[in-house]
Amino acid sequence: MENHQSYPHTIQPDFLLMAYGSGYFPMADHRTGEIGWYSPDPRTIFELDEFRIPRSLRLILKKEPFEIHLNRAFEEVMRGCAEREETWISGEIIDSYMELHRLGFAHSLECWKDGTLAGGLYGVALGGAFFGESMFSRRRDASKVALVHLVRRLRERRFELLDTQFTTPHLARFGAKELPREDYLKRLARALKNQTSFI
Repeated sequence: MENHQSYPHTIQPDFLLMAYGSGYFPMADHRTGEIGWYSPDPRTIFELDEFRIPRSLRLILKKEPFEIHLNRAFEEVMRGCAEREETWISGEIIDSYMELHRLGFAHSLECWKDGTLAGGLYGVALGGAFFGESMFSRRRDASKVALVHLVRRLRERRFELLDTQFTTPHLARFGAKELPREDYLKRLARALKNQTSFI
């Protein structure tokens, strides 16, 4: 972490947290790197008590195929999530979230196998809301296992909201659902009053 004290090209942490608290999140244009701010309508969330684990994944989880760790390799998780042909995770985004991580607001949940990072996810925790940003796998099912462990942790820590921004077929398998933005903002405001913490 000592190498990440200076951030000449970052979104200021206070502004970034204010945006999340207002229902917005940033994404960089994959061609130009320009930062755009988004508040989709509808907005996709997981109801933590209604999260579904497919039967095939339940069998995999019983085998405990990975070691699970928090915040051991936050930057590597971000860079793993950015390893695709088109990505909204620019250098500026990485530096900005590294600063949030240093301040204790951004976290990674990681799957490790034989001492190597196999996959994981990262996001931002604010009050009782967790904003899931991205996930990746280098080994089969690693991101799915990470998501299950994230939900377990959020339940244990009494979080109220897991925001996933947009619906994908992958997330729909686990029970992700869409809310009108107005309803989402009400849920968000309530969750932000929760004084729990991710760690």
